[in-house]
Order: sequence, then C-alpha cells, then structure tokens
Amino acid sequence: MSDVLHKARRVLKDVFGYDEFRLPQEEIVEHVCGGGDAFVLLPTGGGKSLCFQIPALVREGTGLVVSPLIALMDDQVAALRENGVRAAAIHSGLDAKTSWRYERELEEGKLDLVYVAPERVLSERFQEVLKRTTLSVIAIDEAHCVSQWGHDFRPEYVQLGQLVDIFPDVPRMALTATADAPTRAEIVEKLKLGDAKVFTRSFNRPNIRLRIGIKDEPRKQLLRFLKDEHRGDSGIVYRMSRAEVEKTAEWLAKEGIRALPYHAGMNAADRKRNQETFIKDEGVVMVATIAFGMGIDKPDVRFVAHLDLPKSVEAYVQETGRAGRDGLASDAWMVYGLQDIALVRSMIQNSEAPEERKRVELQKLNSLLGLCETATCRRQALLSYFGEILSEPCDNCDTCQDPVKTFDGTQAAQKALSAVARTGQFFGVAHTIDILTGNETDKIRQNGHDKLPTFGVGKEFDKSGWNAVLRQMVAMDLVGVDMARYGRLVLTQSSWDVLRGNRKVEFRSDAIRTAKKEKKKLPVVLGSGVSDAVFQKLRALRMEIAKEQGLPPYVVFSDRTLQEMASSHPRTEVEFSQISGVGGVKASRYGPRFLELLRTL
Repeated sequence: MSDVLHKARRVLKDVFGYDEFRLPQEEIVEHVCGGGDAFVLLPTGGGKSLCFQIPALVREGTGLVVSPLIALMDDQVAALRENGVRAAAIHSGLDAKTSWRYERELEEGKLDLVYVAPERVLSERFQEVLKRTTLSVIAIDEAHCVSQWGHDFRPEYVQLGQLVDIFPDVPRMALTATADAPTRAEIVEKLKLGDAKVFTRSFNRPNIRLRIGIKDEPRKQLLRFLKDEHRGDSGIVYRMSRAEVEKTAEWLAKEGIRALPYHAGMNAADRKRNQETFIKDEGVVMVATIAFGMGIDKPDVRFVAHLDLPKSVEAYVQETGRAGRDGLASDAWMVYGLQDIALVRSMIQNSEAPEERKRVELQKLNSLLGLCETATCRRQALLSYFGEILSEPCDNCDTCQDPVKTFDGTQAAQKALSAVARTGQFFGVAHTIDILTGNETDKIRQNGHDKLPTFGVGKEFDKSGWNAVLRQMVAMDLVGVDMARYGRLVLTQSSWDVLRGNRKVEFRSDAIRTAKKEKKKLPVVLGSGVSDAVFQKLRALRMEIAKEQGLPPYVVFSDRTLQEMASSHPRTEVEFSQISGVGGVKASRYGPRFLELLRTL
C-alpha cells in the first residue's frame, strides 16, 4: 500500500469513522492525492464528498470546493466541523466581518476546506486571495450545472474552466450525480478536463423502490401513501407551482401530517426556517418546488413523492435521489396524468428558449414518459437511459412486484385519431371520449357529431378506459394537446403513421382497468438483529444531543450508525470507537453518553 493511500485510510477512520472506502472512492482518492485530475460521476448518496474532502486533508494546503447553493455549503461545513475539520463556507449569507475573517484564515492556511459559490471564485478580488493561498485540490461539485442542455444550467459554471490557467499545478475534480452522454462531454469540454481520469459507478440505487402511477384523486392517493407506509418519516413532496405547494402543505397539515411549504416566492426568513426544521427535526414532510433541491444533504429522507411530472429523467433521478442517502429502504413515488404531460410539453414549446434547446427538452420529456409508461422493469428502463445495463429485473419497483401486461391497441388508437381528425382537431379529451363511447350530449348534437362514422365505435372502453388510452397516446406523441387553444387534441406526424397502418401501438392493459390495487408494504428499515426499542432510545438521545448542539440529528450520528450500535451493543470506549461512522472526535464528544445509555439496555 502506498504512503498516500495509507494516510488517506487513516483520515477515513480517524476523522470520518469509516473502516473501508466504497468503490470507487479509494481509487479516486489515490489518483487525486497523487496530483491527477478527475471527472467523478457517482449516484446521489454514492459518497462523492469524501472523494474531495479526504484529498484536501491529505495533501498540503486548503481544498477549494465550488458549490452552487448556500444550504449545501453550510450543511457540509457543519458536518465537517463536527468531525474536527477546519472548514468554512464563504457566501453572500455572511456579514462582511465574518467573510473577511474566513478570507484571512484562508490566506494564513488555517482552513482545511473552504466552500465558495462560482460567482465568488470568478471575482478578481477573491482570485487574488486564492493566489496567496496554497491550494491542495479544486473540486467543482454539481458539475452538470455547466451544461446548457442539463436540468440545472448555471451560466457562471461555464467560466470555471479558466481555473486551470490560474492554478495549473492544482489537481481539479468535477463531480456530479446525473449526466447523460452529451452532458458528460460538455462538462469535460467546458471545464477543460480532457486529460482527467473518468470514474463512474452504477446509477442503480437498489434501496429506493420506484413506483409510478396514474392520478386518481391525487391528494387522497398521497395521504394514503403517507399514512399507510411513511407515518412519522421525513420526506419530500414535489409540486410544480408555488400555489400548489402552499395548498398541499396546508391540506396535509389539516390531515395530521407535519408538513411545511418551501418555494422561491416565500420570504428568505420563512424559507430558511422551514428548511432548518426539516433538516434538524424528524418526521417532517417538506412540500416544495424544485427550488428545494441540491442543498439538501439529509441522509434519512425515507421518501420522495411527485404529484407533478419532472421535466426529464435527469431531474427525476436528481430529485428522487434525495431519498435513502443512508442506504436504507426508501420510496420514490409519483402519480401523473394526461394534463401533466400536456402542461409540461406546453411549457417547453411556449418558452422563449432557442428552438434547439426546446427540441432537446422535448426529447428528454419523451424519455421520461417512456419510463412512466414502460411495461418492463422500471429500474432497467431508468438505467438504460444512462447507458447502463441491469441484467436482471430489480424486484423493487412496481412493474416487477405487480407485472404489467400489454395488448395490441392499434385499432383503438386509430379510432381515437379518426375522431380527432373528423372533428377538425378542434375539441378536447372529454368531447372526443363522448364521441367514441356514443354519449349523446347537447354539444355532440349541436355539432352534428352524432352523425360521424366514429360516433359510438369505442364502446369497448368506458370513459376512464379511453382517458388511459389517450394519456398513453399523448405520452407516445401519437396525439398532441394544444394548451394554448383550450386543450384541443391535434394530430402529430406519428398520428398519420398509425392512421395509415404503418405503425403498431402497444398499450399497458393495467392502465385501462380502473380497479385499485393494494401496494406491498415498504420493507422493514431496521436490519436483522436490531431491536426497535433500543434503536428508538438511541434516536431519542441523538435528538437530545442534536438540540443541545443546534445540529441536525444525522450530523451527530446516522441511522445506520445507530443501527450498528443497537445491534453490536458496545460496552467499552474501544468497542464504541469501532462502530462505523464513529470518528475520533465523535467518540470523545458523544461516546460517554451513548455508552451510559447502552449499559442500561
């Protein structure tokens, strides 16, 4: 073993309390400690932070971490300080006196790591400070922000490539959890990492169960999900609009769920208070727009729920990846409907973005819809988007646990398209369904549509069945929805392929049925041999200490560390220090109180 790797392993144990690196952390750390550049693509919860934190502690100087959000910086700095690391975050949320103090400490070499926003790194004044500093490593976190085709584009990230010219001898790292092939290529190009070694790990998060369903009174569906499967758990509910965030949070609170809102339209003090409550307390449900995003590093989020469609597979992975970062069983749950598809498509098409960007975003949306409508293993479909092959079905998604059947729906699609064409592409879903099912409404008679050849030809399905058919057709772009013209159904190029008999259409038969199915319960979170009573008492002590210190509970110890305590039941300081996640500083700081409790159990 090299001296560098030996030192890195000692830091891993003494500072962070872990005995072993995860793959491919050790290889990344050894490469960067040796002075090499790296492009690191690891899934959310895959341990990216240690990949730059440990080189910063092993190499001489201060590690510079470029991060896009204040909350993300502050969260990581708080955790590092608890482990005895000299860390600081310099951002706009600080007063001038504190910023100057941190800058002085940076110049004097009194910091092991410093976190800054990209705008500050690029400022001439701060670059002068950095030039008077010995840097050990430069880490650009959330590197997908550099891509104009990505889901979190930040213009200032594009200029970070100039750091190689200013600090040519400092190893640089770009790290991200979500990037398809074009985005990866753009990161390498814009950040001038052509010679960097690329490290990737599977995007598979097997502890997260994937579940996507159809909207049918979505609030009630959500409430049933929360009360039946996640009562008392921390989780996130994503909504598309600020208004829906407020309404949903208020409604959940009335239903006995401890729910808080979060969106960019709230004043900063309320946003900060709600976020801190979510991070520091347990059992809080945050209802949020995607403004509540990358800054969340809470490991014990047991579920992420979507009541509206994300815009892409990358966004879905990024958002759902906030669940189960501690590796324990968690849920990614989503419901959507035809109107969601139409709304997101309309938002993209009617935006002021260049046509090329619109085209890319529509392609990404179609890939997400393909994931939603798949009849095969959902995880296999998700991983294939990132070029990864899962050889066997995962058995931890809804399509595996409740296999989906399909049927040849070509004739049904032709009937629906014919009805749209014969009415001049002038009517919406409800009217089209009335034609197909032969429902003789006043509107049908007034327009003479009861005389059409398609009137009543679709009685094989009821109204809900045709809704499912049309939703799947919209998802497959076999029919469009013009939101600017009151939701009229319109034909697409693909529509004509079906009408002319040049394309076969397969539909999910489960989506056509209306009967509700009972979902399997989430797997038990506690590991084998772990007493729930002991675990809960350890959690209570952790919360007591966290409140005393003004810290989130997981910064004291993670759930996984508490589980190991409950299972191994250490009695001595030496045994306690061997628990995974108990570093030297924490063993000294918290060991006596936990050991005192454990000796009584």
